[in-house]
Parts: sequence; structure tokens; C-alpha cells
Amino acid sequence: MPGFSRGWPAALAAAAALAVGALLPLPAQAPPAPSIAARAETTHWRQAQETVLRQRSQAVLQRDEAAFMASVDPAASGEFRRRQRELFGDLAELPLASWDYQVEQLPGGDPARPRVELSYALAGVDAVPTRRPMNFTFTARGGRWFISADARPPHEPWDFGRSRVLRTEHGVIVGHDGADGLAERLTGELDGAVASVTDVWGPDWSRQVGVLLPRSREELRALVGAEFAVDGIAAVAVADKVDVSSGRVEGPRVVLNTETASRLSDTSLRVVLRHEIAHVAARADTAEGAPMWLLEGFADYIGYRDSGLPPERIAPDLRAQARTGALPAAPPGEADFHQAGRRLDLAYQQSWSLIEHLVRRVGEPKVVELYRRIARAGTPDAVDPALRELAGISTDELLRGWHEELTNRFR
Repeated sequence: MPGFSRGWPAALAAAAALAVGALLPLPAQAPPAPSIAARAETTHWRQAQETVLRQRSQAVLQRDEAAFMASVDPAASGEFRRRQRELFGDLAELPLASWDYQVEQLPGGDPARPRVELSYALAGVDAVPTRRPMNFTFTARGGRWFISADARPPHEPWDFGRSRVLRTEHGVIVGHDGADGLAERLTGELDGAVASVTDVWGPDWSRQVGVLLPRSREELRALVGAEFAVDGIAAVAVADKVDVSSGRVEGPRVVLNTETASRLSDTSLRVVLRHEIAHVAARADTAEGAPMWLLEGFADYIGYRDSGLPPERIAPDLRAQARTGALPAAPPGEADFHQAGRRLDLAYQQSWSLIEHLVRRVGEPKVVELYRRIARAGTPDAVDPALRELAGISTDELLRGWHEELTNRFR
């Protein structure tokens, strides 16, 4: 719909590994192996730190502020202790199924700064825990270790103030004070959106959704990642880590730009929410490199399905293009989704229209089957073989039929 933009998971940006071993000179000799005494001391450090963190985890789950603060260095600055107390309060309303820390301390490393990873899961939302690297500094006092500093940049809703939580049958909405109006609207839409997505995609997904409502642009940027121009989005579906081969998705969330989403009509908000939840449902079957026109067109198809909006309102720029006779020679490419303004809108409108045409041609179940086959392959090269095998048509035949429909619909 004109007036809002859509987003795709920030987790699609993959990290590339750089092999540099061949470029570096070999050391004259390997460093000496740590002594038995050094290894024993390292093990002792790690066990002592794990004990403190285990007590801290239990304090979070049991809502025990005194036990939580017992993990904090009593000699730390008053400001750090105040922030830690506020952190505990900011976590108070979150429905947590798990909260745990793991310590990895390598021999020879700084015992005060081991590698620590937080693992947590929202109850009723996360099928598997999501993981976060921490940046704690530990200090030993009186034979035990305490957390004396935390240099981790803010990344979660509780890093930006006390979380306010609303539940529905199929999800959890996490916001802050001041977002009550939008949160209440979402509670009336969330379960219907999950049902609408399931009606197309099928029931083989969690059917539970976590929705985040950041109250500032700083928080929005932290939640969705730097690659999104946050001023231009209404919502984004994100995930921390995806393994398509196993179907494991960590940290799936729908993040709304509260400033933009609050101004949407009920119909527009419904379309946006269903679009993003469609991404959540399909995420375990969507590999990096899958054609964006398929991903975004499919999500838009679900978003607009049963909306009652006519095609000329859904795709005004495509209508104008079709009336000039300048029909698109191919589906939108990857670069088309990295444009701005009307060009980006046109890419979405073309994608929606192409998927809608394909649904009318082969039916929703076959389109879902095509999505799974193509998206899991993670390459545009999978489109034509999948169309031929599953739908009995070629890409060229699909485009010709689409062009004919555009001409007839928007003449």
C-alpha cells in the first residue's frame, strides 16, 4: 500500500570468512603449551565465574533482585550498580522460558574478561533460545568473582527501559510506557494475522510471534540493524540466526517503527503485520540469496489477501506503468529492492502482482510449494526448474501470462 515500506530480516546479511593464513609469515616456533598449573587455574577461574553467572540467571528467572545484585561487584561505581538495578527492573515483566550464561575462558586469556554468551527464550514465542555475546568484566574479591563492568552496546528492548508486555493467544507484544495505544491495536490484530498467514502457509510453523515496539529511533536501529534506513520503514521481520538445513531460527521478531505504524489506518496496519508475520512463518525455509521478488511478493500477497483493497490502490505505480505499455521484462531484481521512493514501491507492487497472478494460475498450495523449493535453494537459478517441475510452465510462459493480465486489468 502507498505510504509505508516493508522490510526483510536483518539476518539475511551474512558474514564472510576471510582466509588469510597463506598471507601471514609462520612463527619461528609454536608458542609453548600452557602448563598443567595454568590450565588448572584457568579451570578454577571459569568455574567460579560460572557459579556467579548461574546465580545471576536464577535471580532473573525467579525475580530475585537481591540475588541479582549479589552478582555485581560491591566496590563498583555507584552508577554501574544503579544501572544494574535498573536492568533487573527492566526485565521484570518479560515472560522468560530460559535465561542462561555460558563462559568460555581460553588458557592464557585475560581472566577478568572471558568470553560470555547469554542464551534466552521468550515463553510462548521462542522455539529455541537466541544467543547474545556479552562484554562483562569480572573482579575477584574475597575468593569469589563479581561483575564489575558491562561494555555491551544496547541491543535488546530491556536495554532501553522497563519492558511493558501484552499477551495474546499467538504472541507477545513488548514495548515501553507511551506505546499503549499502538500495543492495544496490535492485540486486536495479532491473532487474526497469525491465522491469515497460517491459512496460506499451513500450520507447520510455531504460530507464535514476538512483536517489539521501540520507543526511539536509537532503539529501532539497535533492534533491526544498521542496514535499514529506519525513517523509511513501518516494520521489519528480523532473526538473529537461521539454519535452513535444520529449520532452526533464533530470535524471530517483528519490529515496528512505532512513529510510522501509529499513523497507519487499521487496514494498513493489518496489511503490514500480516506481511511481516508471513516472513516469520517462512523464515526457516528461506535461504540467503533467494529471489527477493518471490520473498516480498509472497509476503505482500498474504498481507493484501482479503483486505478488500482493489488492485489500483495496491499497485498504483504498476498500473501507471502498464497503461504506458512498458511492461516489466523480468521480475524485479535484487538491486530494485535497494532503491528508494517510487522505484522501491514499484518493485514491491510488481512482485505482489506476479505472485497474485501465479496464485490464480496454479493455486495457493502450489505457490507455497514453489516458495519452499525456490527459497530453500537460495538462488534465482532455481526459479525456472521449479516452475517447470511443479507448475508445468516456464518462466517465459509465466511472464507472458502476467503481461496479458496486466494489460487487461489496467487498460
